Amino acid sequence: MDELLAFVRSRLDEEEASATAATPGPWSYDPSKEWYDGEDFVTMTNGQEFVGYGGPSFFAGAVCITGDAGHSQSMADAEHIARHDPARTLRDVRARRATLARCEEEMSSGVPPLVGFARGTAWEMAQRWSDHKGFKQAWKP
Repeated sequence: MDELLAFVRSRLDEEEASATAATPGPWSYDPSKEWYDGEDFVTMTNGQEFVGYGGPSFFAGAVCITGDAGHSQSMADAEHIARHDPARTLRDVRARRATLARCEEEMSSGVPPLVGFARGTAWEMAQRWSDHKGFKQAWKP
């Protein structure tokens, strides 16, 4: 089980590093496609959906362009990307680290129901990375 905990801890480290290196947010998506270019609001006219970030307005710059404007998949992609901005990822990592620490405490308690619950929780947390090369087949459901 220590190997599973170490695996989850390493994946959280990777997510934290990735979020810390990303353009700070908040990232936002606005189907009206208007953003602030540093001097004035500009309406995007090249016909694409985009995710913007921070600054004096939520739309100070483009983080990414997802595709054609008004296309339902481009709009869904832009909304999804904005929803998972670096600040949210860092909050998620902090919460998962706290859960993992609690699991580790309960697993060392020796109280069978707590140990079982903690092991199950750690196992469920690891499933998020079941496509990672370090994920062991024994950890699959």
